[in-house]
Parts: sequence; structure tokens; C-alpha cells
Amino acid sequence: MYAIVEIAGQQFKVAKDQKVFVHRLKEDEGTNVSFDKVLLHSDGDNITLGAPAIDGASVDAKVVKHLKGDKVIVFKKKRRKGYRKKNGHRQYLTEIHIEGISVSGGKKNVTASPKKEEKKVEANEANPDFSEHTVAELKEMAKEKGLEGYSALKKAELIELLSKK
Repeated sequence: MYAIVEIAGQQFKVAKDQKVFVHRLKEDEGTNVSFDKVLLHSDGDNITLGAPAIDGASVDAKVVKHLKGDKVIVFKKKRRKGYRKKNGHRQYLTEIHIEGISVSGGKKNVTASPKKEEKKVEANEANPDFSEHTVAELKEMAKEKGLEGYSALKKAELIELLSKK
């Protein structure tokens, strides 16, 4: 189970009990924070996608500590001109611990567009014997019929292709 959440202007893929370094937050160390801009939530095969964010979803986290990142050296040079400039930078970061991901409210499951769903229904009604097979079996049937190069097709497309030939 994971979620893609926007924290301090950046998107992070987070899971429960994970530690994440984000840009400095204003909250004090030890406080609990909640991020409600959850863009995607996955629970095994069930994927919920927001448009742009999922309504009612949130990621709860705890601010562990504030720190500085590793030093980044910026060195500029122009050859044969005697120009050299060396700068360094350390980014201010906050370490957070993800305590939980909650999705409540209406679910927006990722499904095919309505046009593709209609094709699936038509293909299943036209050939009910193909709909019971797995994708691997359908790919084998396509190879047997001499349809090489169709290994990247989805199940509905394979059913439609096999019903035509």
C-alpha cells in the first residue's frame, strides 16, 4: 500500500512506516502533520487516482527532526580567462515519519474509458469462450494462429483480434 502525495511543492511516493526527507517545514519537531494533497493511492490491485487530488484522502506524518542536507559544490570556470568561482550550498530539510495513509470518501477507481469498456462487452458477448481465458493463454492462441508481435496487447484487444481471425 502506497500513495503519491504532494509535500512542500514536491511529489513523493510514500508508504506506512517510511522516513522521508522533504524541504523544510514550519512545524516544530515532534508535531503531527497531515497532508491532504494525495494524488494517487494504491492498495494492491486497487488504484485510486485523483483529479488532481483525491477528496477525503490524507497522509498522517510526524516531524522527526530538522537538518541540513549534504553540501553541494558549484564550481564555475572559463578556460584561458582566469575565471573561477566556487560556491557551496546545503539544503535545509525536514525528516518526517509516515504514520498512516487514509482514504475516505468517494473512490475514483482507474478504469478504461467508456469506449474501451463497450468494446470489451461486445467482444465478450461475441465470443464468451475467449473471455474465460487468461492473458497468457490468449497470447498463446494468437501465436498459434500466426499473429506474431501482439504480445503487448491487453486482454480485450486480444479477444477482439482473435474473434476476427
